[in-house]
Amino acid sequence: MADLWEDLQSVANAAPVSFTSAPGERGTIKAKPDFNVSEDVAALRKAIDGIGTTEKTLIDILTHRSSSQKQAISKAYEETTKRILVNDLKGDTSGKFEKLLVALARSPALNDAKCNNLKQISGAGTDTNILIEILASRTNKQIKELSAVYAEQTKKTLVQNLKTEVSGDFGKAILLLAEGARDESTNVNADKAKEDAKALYQAGEKRLGTDESKFIEILCKRSIPHLRQTILEYKNISGKTLQKSIEKEMSGKLEDLLVAVVKCVMSTPAYFAEKLYKSMKGAGTDETTLTRVMVSRGEIDMLDIRAEFKKLYQRSLYKEISSDVSGNYGDCLKMICGGED
Repeated sequence: MADLWEDLQSVANAAPVSFTSAPGERGTIKAKPDFNVSEDVAALRKAIDGIGTTEKTLIDILTHRSSSQKQAISKAYEETTKRILVNDLKGDTSGKFEKLLVALARSPALNDAKCNNLKQISGAGTDTNILIEILASRTNKQIKELSAVYAEQTKKTLVQNLKTEVSGDFGKAILLLAEGARDESTNVNADKAKEDAKALYQAGEKRLGTDESKFIEILCKRSIPHLRQTILEYKNISGKTLQKSIEKEMSGKLEDLLVAVVKCVMSTPAYFAEKLYKSMKGAGTDETTLTRVMVSRGEIDMLDIRAEFKKLYQRSLYKEISSDVSGNYGDCLKMICGGED
């Protein structure tokens, strides 16, 4: 993986697809052209209410409809049956397959809000990796949608809740990202990028002790195209990559967060390809991460993730999933993956 993150020129020349594409453009889950909500509701009812659940129907519908189409199905299902689709999926399936279907049926913002349950991320020694993953990789629009759903669920905004749970430099960085207010300009001023690269160098490697606030301000506020140029300029000034400098100068959760931001700036698909690989590497599978990433990226950039996975690991994502998981859960993940490379 080190070679990928150090190959700055190639990533600088590639478009940051995941921050600019509309859902469906580079995803494998797309809107069904001849979508008929009544037919889908009837098929789901038959699959759920019949003798024995027809898993193939559930998989087929939930992996071949866009998020907005699935929300229309959920609404019509409730109007028709007076039951909630997600609850029926929970009642009719179990384990990891149940969790996967439920995530597919929910809106992306609701999934992100559920992942950011602060009861799970507060407290000493608690894993904050999911919070970091979501806030480092999502667009302003996605973060605002997550925050709106979060407020509906908890009666407080994500930022309000985070303020009571995070502190220090990590807290400052997380709160900046949670506002969903990153600059969205697509124009890059090379001189300003050079200035920021120099400021980062002087705040870290060039001095004794690190000025974390400068890293936080630049990496959590500047636009993605600007940061891509800044990363290139930093290598020219320092001789090292910005990621390596962060890893050397910082530690703990702040290091994890800023490294995730840098990786997503360079290539969000490669960031998620690495996450998927790690979730299936070695003995045992991290099904929570595998499910979360496959569902959250299925409609956005799964085609690019597949390409990066093949490039990085000389093996297709489809093959990796096939050899790692099986049954209905594996079949559903393979449908989201969308094919062999």
